[in-house]
Amino acid sequence: MLALALAGCGSKTKTVTVESPAPAVAQGSTSTTPPAHTTSTSTTSTTTAATSTAAGTRTAPEPAFTEGESHAEGAEAAAALVRAKGYTPTDTAQYHTGQTLRVLLGTRTGTGDGYGQQAFFFLDGRYLGTDTKESSAQLKIVSQGDTEVVLAYPLYRSSDPLCCPGGGQRIVHFVLNDGKLTALDPIPPASSKTGLSRN
Repeated sequence: MLALALAGCGSKTKTVTVESPAPAVAQGSTSTTPPAHTTSTSTTSTTTAATSTAAGTRTAPEPAFTEGESHAEGAEAAAALVRAKGYTPTDTAQYHTGQTLRVLLGTRTGTGDGYGQQAFFFLDGRYLGTDTKESSAQLKIVSQGDTEVVLAYPLYRSSDPLCCPGGGQRIVHFVLNDGKLTALDPIPPASSKTGLSRN
């Protein structure tokens, strides 16, 4: 039986008692779970982190394009990772921490015109990768849900200036299925001399 005392600023102390079996520890691994008789006091921010961890873990296989074990649980952590990749986040309010699949758009840092954008995807806060290897001139999030993000790519003719794409737009659905992120629609090419492209 585990007793946990939580104290908040200016509020009364509440004691919550939870009875559950001790988690199994894999052979050769180190457990960080405190002994059952330990009583600890934590701040509100620590309690929030513990709650999100206790919500459960997903056991889907690794996405095909995972780039590493970088974690970005909150919007600010995700924004810091995007900056480290050489991009400036366009709007951190688009990063929804309550979703399994999360996205944050970034514009290449140092561009004076605001073009050169990519979508950075995260799975439960772990960085997966970008929508394409090369940036697009412009990019827009049309909609997003727990396991789907819909992006719009403005399309350029070869003679169009960056300000004025004249080829409409291509809608691309990115879905998370069994741990793998897939584009359900063709992503337009980065450039084209004869057809429509993202730049």
